[in-house]
Amino acid sequence: MDHISDLNDLRLFAEVVTHGSFTAAARSLGLQTSKLSRRVRALEEELGVRLLNRTSRSLSLTETGRQFHLHCLALVAESKAAREIIDQTRTTPQGTVRISCPVALLSSGVADIISRYALAYPEVQVLVDASNRLVDVIEEGLDIALRVRIPPLEDSELAVRKLGLSTFILVASPALSARHGAVASLASLQDWQTLSLASNRERHTWKLYDGNGQAYSLEHRPRLATDDLSSLRTAAVLGVGVAMLPRELVDDALRSGQLQQLLPELASKAGLVHAVFPTRRGMVPAVRQLLDALADGYTKLSASR
Repeated sequence: MDHISDLNDLRLFAEVVTHGSFTAAARSLGLQTSKLSRRVRALEEELGVRLLNRTSRSLSLTETGRQFHLHCLALVAESKAAREIIDQTRTTPQGTVRISCPVALLSSGVADIISRYALAYPEVQVLVDASNRLVDVIEEGLDIALRVRIPPLEDSELAVRKLGLSTFILVASPALSARHGAVASLASLQDWQTLSLASNRERHTWKLYDGNGQAYSLEHRPRLATDDLSSLRTAAVLGVGVAMLPRELVDDALRSGQLQQLLPELASKAGLVHAVFPTRRGMVPAVRQLLDALADGYTKLSASR
């Protein structure tokens, strides 16, 4: 065997030397003196050397024991330092937090929330994966993944924290609206140029609902299709076509007049904006504080719209 079977015996040996006797060391450790003595003797037998000179009245280190004791003290110090790192991590936000977030959510205010969090906790490194794909939180070593799904959510072993709701609405630039005139119904958009999320299917269909839950749909052939919502927003502002986009993504453009909402009585089913993470148990402060910041920040974003 090229290693000591129980490293805790090194700490016990160091305690005996520090206190100068088995009795005092046992009292400090809350152990029986006889048990402590047996542990140290077993350590000597495992090593094949004598570490302590014992008499009925005194206890002293052998030369080998003296050198061995120095290494034991270093090991105990490293153990304490390692524990302090864990204790600090459990009490003060620090370390690295890995988060995945759809691009559109980042653009609609989440990036600002994360940036303010980073300012508040300078000891935390935040690594953001801006991705629209469905990530594997466990396999990819992520602490948090933000998602938007139409309820009910799929069954999962991941913990979930709800942040808010997201709906898609129809928007167009004022110039595009001026060219086509008033919109009376969803069907009247049939002759408009459209923009759409990319789809594996040949047909692109918008489905919206009124306040009574009545469904309306429009099949269309988009001028531009992409899975990047921010690119669709840019194209809509430039007047390339009408788009169905998340309200939170176009809120600023609506307020500034870059975009206008069409058929405001219609919207998609509300999607649940939520965070998923491996577990609530043993969550370090850096992750817990970021989750709190996301929940609080998203609530404020929703209230301002």
